[in-house]
Amino acid sequence: MQDALPESPEELRARRAASFGANAAAYAAERPDYPVAAVRWALDRLPGRPARVLDLGAGTGKLTGVLLEAGIPAEAITAVEPDAAMLAELRRAHPGVTALQGTAEEIPLPDGSVDAVLAGQAMQWFDLDRAYPEMHRVLTPGGVMGALWNRYDTAVPWVAEMKRIARGGFAVEQGRARRLPDHPLFPHVERTEFPHLQRRTAESMAATIGTHSHVLIMDAPKREALLNRIVDHLRATPDTAAGEFDLPLITLTIRAVAR
Repeated sequence: MQDALPESPEELRARRAASFGANAAAYAAERPDYPVAAVRWALDRLPGRPARVLDLGAGTGKLTGVLLEAGIPAEAITAVEPDAAMLAELRRAHPGVTALQGTAEEIPLPDGSVDAVLAGQAMQWFDLDRAYPEMHRVLTPGGVMGALWNRYDTAVPWVAEMKRIARGGFAVEQGRARRLPDHPLFPHVERTEFPHLQRRTAESMAATIGTHSHVLIMDAPKREALLNRIVDHLRATPDTAAGEFDLPLITLTIRAVAR
């Protein structure tokens, strides 16, 4: 019997991208949201008129909820997500928001139908060669493209060690989209960072890490062992041993005005 061919980087990336749906409920329960200030910064290049916003690659609606908190009316928000299970969680959480199944490469909206396209923790999964023209197509002239990513604040020693353990020897790809260069359709990309916090316990922190794509695709025994190491680390650390604690995050935010 011939040995299976090694998995290519493209195949691994596709498997990671497809891993969230089976764990949609855990993703909805455990993943952090985003700072309202970051969303407002991403949108403040828009003119003063009320904004129609597309949450692209919306997942379970983490960013959708913050858009609502930032004052965008539910009827002005459209969420687009390819995975049916993730979309079902979003619809449960935000029933007043239009939620459509679709992808960044084939957005199911008419030309010029939104004033802003935002992506939370998603743009690294897009085929940007196809997604950029699609985002530009659905935007009004002068519309804004933005993206947000939460990352652990590894300037804090216990967080840095937790992240090292969480990698589990896996060569976690640093999100290429986090370093988005200027693009002819979206020149002059701006970047900034916002501090953010998520209230966690050792167990809920392990559950959060359990929703990361490189952990989701691990064999069950390896995944369980890794998450147990996370819990052991947090229980042994004075800052996190006593029950609830604040997980320090940094929310990287980018924006660019469509040409």
